Amino acid sequence: MRKMFFIASLFLGFAYVANSQVLDRDRSKYAVNNFAEDDKYVMLEPYETVSVQEPKGKKVKNIIFMIGDGMGLEQISAAWVCNGGLNLDNFSKVGIQRTYSANKLVTDSAAAGSALATGQKTNNGMIAMNPDSVAVKSLAEEAMEKGKRAGAAVTCRVTDATPAVFFSHTTTRKNMDDIAVQMTNSGVYFLSGGGTRYWSGREDGVDLVGQAEAMGYTYVETKEEMMAVENGPVIALMDEYELKPALDRGDILPSAVTKALQVLDNKKGFFLMIEGSMIDDGGHDNKAGMTMEELFDFDRTLGIVLEWAAKDGETLVVVTGDHATGGMTLLSGSLEEKRIRVNYSTTGHNGIALPVFAWGPHSEDFVGVYENAELSDKIRALIK
Repeated sequence: MRKMFFIASLFLGFAYVANSQVLDRDRSKYAVNNFAEDDKYVMLEPYETVSVQEPKGKKVKNIIFMIGDGMGLEQISAAWVCNGGLNLDNFSKVGIQRTYSANKLVTDSAAAGSALATGQKTNNGMIAMNPDSVAVKSLAEEAMEKGKRAGAAVTCRVTDATPAVFFSHTTTRKNMDDIAVQMTNSGVYFLSGGGTRYWSGREDGVDLVGQAEAMGYTYVETKEEMMAVENGPVIALMDEYELKPALDRGDILPSAVTKALQVLDNKKGFFLMIEGSMIDDGGHDNKAGMTMEELFDFDRTLGIVLEWAAKDGETLVVVTGDHATGGMTLLSGSLEEKRIRVNYSTTGHNGIALPVFAWGPHSEDFVGVYENAELSDKIRALIK
């Protein structure tokens, strides 16, 4: 009897751990070893980067805020070696932001994202609320109040911490069912990523797909359906939880951003948040190959953004991370062979300050050293 109880308890324990990893996304279920050695990476097919000129005008009509989850200077430096250059090289205005949260020296994505979205540092785990659990208006909400459209394109579930802080408010990032409801009612004009589980087949029986469609949204679940949409508002959820890793999902993020720019563009302007969500997963699992492929996907998407913004002339582009992950150190490699070898000091986040890249009108406002919450304030001042 005791043996049977022990086996049952062990099974339930394994099931709980597996389920909590999927639901809490401590580590992506897709973070598998696709490379021979986790501390090494060689770029086999480098991509061409774009070269753009900043506009001379000072009017900011549109703001595109790109966040590499887990992306620090170490990840950027390693990617630069492997590809022989990045689209980030177009940025001449660079600042530094500190990432600590209200209650921890080392932040999580919820607190860091909240600071970037609201201009208010908060406790780890909280979504767009101050430490006293009072909701704080996000940049996306500010933009919508000013008559602009707002959107987000990510590679994680759209209810995860970084996208959630722009369109919802809750005391814990684990309230994903509630976050999905808030997002549906937020006024978001374009939303893409994963997370079908939070819109259909919910345990509470709520049919968010039906509710969204009744509100005028076009709801789709494939890249092809998303690209066929001509007008917003749009909710495009293309996997049950996270999207697949970069090598498997293909060009979903670049395609989603291309469609977002088409749908969001209007006379009053827009605010668009883009997240390279799974750079973080590669850092958590100490896999250099996954980290690099996710960062390249993010940087290719940046190339699309910069070319569009250069033609528009009234778009500010800001690129940063929420925190760095893995304690990556670039130990050796070769510029000619596009090869790196790295070391990881942790499977968690670290507290190192992060670079901020700004391009376009008022990009000079972002030079200097400041808090992550101050970075948000600098962007908010330009939403008019």
